[in-house]
Amino acid sequence: MVSENRHDLPTIEGESQPFWDAAKEHRFLIARCGSCERVHHYPRPFCPYCWSEDVAWVEASGRATLYTYSTVFMNDMPPFRDRLPYLAAVVDLEEGPRVMTNLVDVDSSDLEIGMPLEVAYQQISPDVTVPVFRPAGSSAPAA
Repeated sequence: MVSENRHDLPTIEGESQPFWDAAKEHRFLIARCGSCERVHHYPRPFCPYCWSEDVAWVEASGRATLYTYSTVFMNDMPPFRDRLPYLAAVVDLEEGPRVMTNLVDVDSSDLEIGMPLEVAYQQISPDVTVPVFRPAGSSAPAA
């Protein structure tokens, strides 16, 4: 039996390993530059604003607002086709960075641009847990 390729698993490299380790512990990390003090996401070994390599991990609040979203109805790549439809989104973290993610525990008819969100976590493989977002104050577990 041939297993299907997983197109939803991130490539975890040295620079991003702390981010993924923290996600397994249900903590959302972002990077802060020690030179210009700006925060950024996705993890990289240098600041995308001033190019300094003085970058350290800090824990984000987990609060965000919805910037934009799309309901995905078609995706033939495994395992996405088994999740259809799903909500792809871009959110603005309270700390500033804009992040691509999925929305969970919400119907698309209830979404409003600018609505408050909070981070939740989904384990998508034995080794990988991903941050997703849901409406703030939601008590439902992430799907």
